[in-house]
Amino acid sequence: MYPLQRHSSKDCFGCLLKPCSYCCPLLCGRTMHFLAWFNLLLLLPCFGTTKTCFPGCHCEVETFGLFDSFSLTKVDCSGIGSHIVPVPIPLDTSYLDLSSNRLETINESMLTGPGYTTLVSLDLSYNKIAKISSTTFSKLRYLESLDLSHNSLEVLPENCFSSSPLSDIDLSNNKLLDIAIDIFASKGQGKSLNVDLSNNMLSTITRHHEKSIPNIQNLNLSGNRLKFVPNLQGIPLRYLNLDGNPLVKVEKGDFTGLKDLIHLSLSGLHGFRELSPHSFKELQALQVLDLSNNPSLKSLSPEVIFGLNSLQELNLSGSGISSLPKTLLKCLPSIKSITLGKDIQCLKTIKEGQYHRQIGLTKKEVLSCHDSRGSVAAAPYVL
Repeated sequence: MYPLQRHSSKDCFGCLLKPCSYCCPLLCGRTMHFLAWFNLLLLLPCFGTTKTCFPGCHCEVETFGLFDSFSLTKVDCSGIGSHIVPVPIPLDTSYLDLSSNRLETINESMLTGPGYTTLVSLDLSYNKIAKISSTTFSKLRYLESLDLSHNSLEVLPENCFSSSPLSDIDLSNNKLLDIAIDIFASKGQGKSLNVDLSNNMLSTITRHHEKSIPNIQNLNLSGNRLKFVPNLQGIPLRYLNLDGNPLVKVEKGDFTGLKDLIHLSLSGLHGFRELSPHSFKELQALQVLDLSNNPSLKSLSPEVIFGLNSLQELNLSGSGISSLPKTLLKCLPSIKSITLGKDIQCLKTIKEGQYHRQIGLTKKEVLSCHDSRGSVAAAPYVL
């Protein structure tokens, strides 16, 4: 019990400035509770407000704070036509959508002026842009997300992305023939970067070793014309997608220097038939490996999967591999699930074995395979 004390309003107001023990604990507790809710309200955004916008565009305002003291505006100018640029936008614009406007060119002068300095996200997808310059986005100092997908870009000039703190760049479905991967290196190098280069016509990816290493963590190269695994050594990749490329084989050393890679997808490779021994030896951190939809891939030897000590998921569905090596669980000590054939799922379980007088009850790791109906697909592979 607290001793009864008389507190003036001046004393109680002191709770806001002094420790709770100074005055009435009950009142102080209520005050702290109110302040917590007040601070929460200040952070909550309010959606749906509209404001006057450029003809044909739609502006939606997000306000923040209990008294709407802070606001950001999303501007949608999609599908209007090429005459839309340059478009004046509100001073507090954070997102600008210029997609589907049949734009054939975009330059620095079109992305300059009030409102563009606060831009965080820019959508230029589904246009006809065939060329950008090294200064096109140079004024967008806060830009984090850039969508240039579904255009007609063939070449990316040097330093075209270096001025902005980008974290997402979508260049999928263009006409890029080759690219220097260090083009994605920014001056700050603080943020991790997601790059989508899928469905282009890339046959070569080069590296300039004298330049900064881009901080790319997710790289999608699917649907291109790569015949060899590109040299990505030193890039801190965590996710790499090479699906749908004309890779015939993967050789030892192809993934050298990708020690942080967690997810590797090699699905649907045209004519892919060979995995050389120790192909994945460098990928000590790899947890997911997708080799699905490679019907010409007929075998998976223990030497091929050597070194994949962290692998948890292996997808072999739609491949020509119909059986697994008996030593699989020794080669893949962390494996949890394997998919193979059309609908066969194999899960690793631990079963109790025989009792030994000296070592007690033994345990066995068992790989049990079942089809989609729950029927046993094959005899379990026992460690």
